[in-house]
Amino acid sequence: MIVTPLISIIMPTYNRAGYILETIESIRNQTYANWELIIVDDGSDDNTEEIVAGLQDPRIKFYRDQKTGNGSRLKNIGLKKASGNLYAFIDSDDIWAPEKLELQVNALLEHPEAGFCLTGGFNFYKAFEPFEYFYKEREGEKIGRLFESFFTSELPGFTQALLLRKECVKVTGFFREEKSFADLDFIVFLAYHFTGVIIFKPLFYRRLHSNNHSNSNWEKGYYNGIDIIQSYKKNKLVDNRLAKQSLFNLYINFGEDCLNHRQRKKAIHHFFNAWKNKPFSITPWRKTAKSLLHLFKNS
Repeated sequence: MIVTPLISIIMPTYNRAGYILETIESIRNQTYANWELIIVDDGSDDNTEEIVAGLQDPRIKFYRDQKTGNGSRLKNIGLKKASGNLYAFIDSDDIWAPEKLELQVNALLEHPEAGFCLTGGFNFYKAFEPFEYFYKEREGEKIGRLFESFFTSELPGFTQALLLRKECVKVTGFFREEKSFADLDFIVFLAYHFTGVIIFKPLFYRRLHSNNHSNSNWEKGYYNGIDIIQSYKKNKLVDNRLAKQSLFNLYINFGEDCLNHRQRKKAIHHFFNAWKNKPFSITPWRKTAKSLLHLFKNS
């Protein structure tokens, strides 16, 4: 007997008329067919709803919410309306490979001890032209307790790459709506409680463009990460060593992103914060020297 559990796919959206059809088609082209798509609209004022209605697909359910700009709220609405035994998430401008859901379902069936599964993927500006992969590995799987790797920013946390069992949400609870960027918080807490599987094959394609919520609020994401680390440390869910390593990695990454945004003085500040958490590392000093060199060149 072939087991094909229903997957509830939750898609928050706002003014994505130019992208949402391509995203939905990547779902309709899945080799795994037992799914429902729950679209929760954040009060769009374009023709997103009309485009979705034109598909006339009974598996697709569209719900319109008032404008709040809170992606966590939209995901929670979707979770409350979900009928499936498994949950997946996708943004309304991203793309899935056709075999994504099938491979993830098979992984969870093969590993009943795992609560969730993530896949590899890449960022793109032009469809199917990757410029940045999430993992160095492109083949194989990893299974185990992944919490420490997520907590120390060694693994990326994208809900669009996630498939999890319904039972997990009974433990983790819903997304924290008071957080601007609750996705990483949700995945870290999920990994704290459950074993996970990573399929390294790139199966999720993350579109980058000028209207990306994550791009326009990149700094808030880092500050949210700092809050997560401090919260886990305060509640004694992690020891001091792990908290310091996590802060070190976060500040190094924060500084690198500041350099990419030409905020060199702010980059130096974050590299200094990294050094305070790992004073015997020479990495912050190397990166500070690089920042100063660029600063003097452009002064």
